[in-house]
Amino acid sequence: MAKLGPGQGLGCEAAEGSLVPSRKREYKPCGKHTEGKRPLYAIGFNFMDARYYDVFATVGGNRVTTYRCLENGSFALLQAYIDEDKDESFYTLSWARDHDDGSPLLVAAGSNGIIRVINCATEKLAKSFVGHGDSINEIRTQPLKPSLIISASKDESVRLWNVHTGICILIFAGAGGHRNEVLSVDFHPSDIECFASCGMDNTVKIWSMKEFWLYVDKSYSWTDLPSKFPTKYVQFPVLIAAVHSNYVDCTRWLGDFILSKSVDNEIVLWEPKTKEQSPGEGSIDILQKYPVPECDIWFIKFSCDFHFNQLAIAQSLELAKMAPYGDGMKWIIRAPKTETSVAALPPVVMLD
Repeated sequence: MAKLGPGQGLGCEAAEGSLVPSRKREYKPCGKHTEGKRPLYAIGFNFMDARYYDVFATVGGNRVTTYRCLENGSFALLQAYIDEDKDESFYTLSWARDHDDGSPLLVAAGSNGIIRVINCATEKLAKSFVGHGDSINEIRTQPLKPSLIISASKDESVRLWNVHTGICILIFAGAGGHRNEVLSVDFHPSDIECFASCGMDNTVKIWSMKEFWLYVDKSYSWTDLPSKFPTKYVQFPVLIAAVHSNYVDCTRWLGDFILSKSVDNEIVLWEPKTKEQSPGEGSIDILQKYPVPECDIWFIKFSCDFHFNQLAIAQSLELAKMAPYGDGMKWIIRAPKTETSVAALPPVVMLD
């Protein structure tokens, strides 16, 4: 299957995004909190349930912590889960929702390759998923069906899971799969059968689950052991795009477009054009490139707000840059590196 490069398509002469600072929107920290001495690798608000719009979670070391934002601009600790494996280092988290009663679920994974599903309503560890052969770099939840999650791993595979039944439904790996660590994944916001993945093989791959959706439906009614489910392998994506020339460590859908970030100090906005009848024969149009100085260390990811009006990314030498891209992306904050004060943790709720 041929890889499509940035010189193919109408957008081969990409415009360059502006880095001119704007004073119209400036963001300042309103609260600080230090969680122990181990680095925090991920943070995420609960976009899956409007009841908990002000709740967010963090992961770092063997700890998963949830907080609630307060009206005065600060935040309060709600719960904390301490993994039984002291050597575990969680890299990623994603919010999901219970298929039966709608309870908020928090899914986390990291260095030991085990996915933990925490029920925040019952304050208990609901499930643990074992399947990946190495560490898990990212987990994402299907927004249209929030009991489905997808995981990207160092073992060069991507897996689709049903958090309700604990079933691994599909494994995306093989002849057309990634040839190195998979670093990031993201579901299409409106096409429930489509997602994108990227990794250390410098490619972004677009996958379709249309042919295998019968197994997704089957996973909800399965009554036997999850290990006996007929998990299917998907070996070929519908598109392989060589948009970048180095590691691609973050990708997000923006409507039908894709934002992808490389350690080459740039984020690229591009459009994949797949051919349903001829997988692998599509094209790409690169629409715009946004330089991100001092961002050449891999695993520095970016994130978007709920309405996809702003994008935030950290840097190796600076704190953050914000970019509204409704009228074209512009960086509006260039914050210098600051020291973080150390604060004592409030009492921790241990979840069993």
